Amino acid sequence: MLIVTGTKRSGTSMWMQILTSAGFPAFGEAFPRNWGDTIKDANPDGFYESILRQGIYYRTNPHPQTGAYFFPEQVERHVVKVFIPGLVRTDRAYIGSVVATVRHWREYHDSLERLYAMEDEARQENKGVDVRPPRIPPVYEWWSENYSLIRDIVTRKFRVHVQSYDGLLSNPKKVIENTLEWLGDDEVDVEAAVAAVKPKNRTQKRDDGAEAPEGLSDAAVEAFELLYRTIDERSGLTPALINQLNTVHVELAPKIAAAQKAVSEARAKRRKRPKAEASR
Repeated sequence: MLIVTGTKRSGTSMWMQILTSAGFPAFGEAFPRNWGDTIKDANPDGFYESILRQGIYYRTNPHPQTGAYFFPEQVERHVVKVFIPGLVRTDRAYIGSVVATVRHWREYHDSLERLYAMEDEARQENKGVDVRPPRIPPVYEWWSENYSLIRDIVTRKFRVHVQSYDGLLSNPKKVIENTLEWLGDDEVDVEAAVAAVKPKNRTQKRDDGAEAPEGLSDAAVEAFELLYRTIDERSGLTPALINQLNTVHVELAPKIAAAQKAVSEARAKRRKRPKAEASR
């Protein structure tokens, strides 16, 4: 399979739009469930998500409701969005080529907060719930998932093309032509793929001078910036960079684990509360 991966709000939907326009058959709907009514403004041209965004493994294939099962050889040309945690748990047999997209951590933070605000507003309108659900701080999520992506690439050595969000939007024609050439598929519509990129849909632009979120050390900020710059400049991972990433991960891992635990405990507590109380 052709897998598009990244964090939320990193450009995965844009890559799905690009690759489906190029002619690759896709798993996933443009607007699953009620997303066309609630969060369409976050991705006006569609999200293209399915249950497989959680990974292609025993809990999603066969499908837990229908029992439908697909073999690797049946979906060699299909494109599917799988977020990074799902990629890590995906069976290696289903990983053909991977297009990974990474967005700058500051933009990711702002874009994710905007998406959460849309979700919270829709929740309040539809269910009368005005309490924001517990969530992991976006910068911790950005680091945890992108670090997992790098580790998975190094460990399982699958075929991957890693692209920055900025790089794609700055020169979509060149990036898309190079990516499609790398994929090596002759049955693609390059012009349609390029036309699928709509820079006007971009809602966030980072402020490099803004103060870093609370809890991030100077070393962590430096590592975040260096990782993104390396991807944006396509300069490759060096042993020195990997060591730096590992050092920062040792620093951040306990904080991330504590945040994940706090979210899990808060969700468990909310589930136990009476419905009327939980909606307040």
